[in-house]
Amino acid sequence: MDLSVDGKRVVAATGGRAPDPATTTALLLHGAGMDHTAFALQARALAHHQRNVLAFDLPGHGGSAGPALETIGALAGWVLRAAAAAGVERFRIAGHSMGALIALEVAAQANERVEALALLGFAPEMRVHPDLLAHARAGSHRAVELMTAWSLGAQGRLGGNFSPGLWLTGGALRLLERADPASLGADLVACDAYRGAEAAAARVRCPALLLLGAEDRMTPAARAQAFAARIAGSRVVVLPGVGHMMTMEDPGATIRVMRQIL
Repeated sequence: MDLSVDGKRVVAATGGRAPDPATTTALLLHGAGMDHTAFALQARALAHHQRNVLAFDLPGHGGSAGPALETIGALAGWVLRAAAAAGVERFRIAGHSMGALIALEVAAQANERVEALALLGFAPEMRVHPDLLAHARAGSHRAVELMTAWSLGAQGRLGGNFSPGLWLTGGALRLLERADPASLGADLVACDAYRGAEAAAARVRCPALLLLGAEDRMTPAARAQAFAARIAGSRVVVLPGVGHMMTMEDPGATIRVMRQIL
């Protein structure tokens, strides 16, 4: 689906089914340097189980026009404008990694419009190592190599995925390689600077899920578990043997848990 937001083209995947105005809508927000395909399997599953899906390419990512936005607050405002452009007033929302920070801010800014919130691969602060930030700002391929190396759990790095022949390390690398280097740099700047999670959490009024990977080295599960109590009535699920890229590493378990709230 093509939309226009702030006079610029925006691409939103629908999971292969045209939206039904009478059906609940789920918004899906990808992580830094990625695009809507990070949620490809989950979007399709939701779309074929009684949900409208809008998996956005954020500004400067995938098919959406740039430039990328450099703060989480600005990205949250953009998501609300994108939802309005799609004619969606109330919705449920899930975000992965950087997308989780954005989703949290969306729920805080427009809590009366948000029916449920899912935070995947979440940590309240996502500080970026100075070396990674420097490589990303320089447009160096080393940035995507480092992110790929840190993104997967042990099993994901070795193989044994449920899809025969699927090489998760290569898939994650190719996903990040598709990104505009300037957009990846902007994303990491936004993550590194964000300090609003505690204030946002206090304003969330909808049911919330934190879906975490037990082997996540980028946003360790323990940090999110300690924070979860700040979101009233939130629930935490930790997937064993899974790293940061849970939507790829264990898509079946990820969608089973997401469907419980979305």
